[in-house]
Amino acid sequence: MDKPLNKQELVSVVADDVDLPKAKAGEVVDAVFAAIEKALKGGQEVRLVGFGSFVTAHRKATKGRNPRTGEEIDIPASTSVRFKPGKTLKDAVS
Repeated sequence: MDKPLNKQELVSVVADDVDLPKAKAGEVVDAVFAAIEKALKGGQEVRLVGFGSFVTAHRKATKGRNPRTGEEIDIPASTSVRFKPGKTLKDAVS
């Protein structure tokens, strides 16, 4: 299995594909990530047609058990990010 694509490698690919210096491509990638993060923080869904959608999911507080001791513990409410791939992306990786 190939190693995961990291941010610097992503910046290099973007720079090569659109013929930009790596520094400028890095700024573009950072700006895209920041825009997605800002929208999600504001409770907006981010839809990238053909690629997929990012949405926030809220989990309410609940009770759980410590598997070692059996003691009941409180699990706090949390918000997470979910990604649902679009049809074009699904077809591309199939």
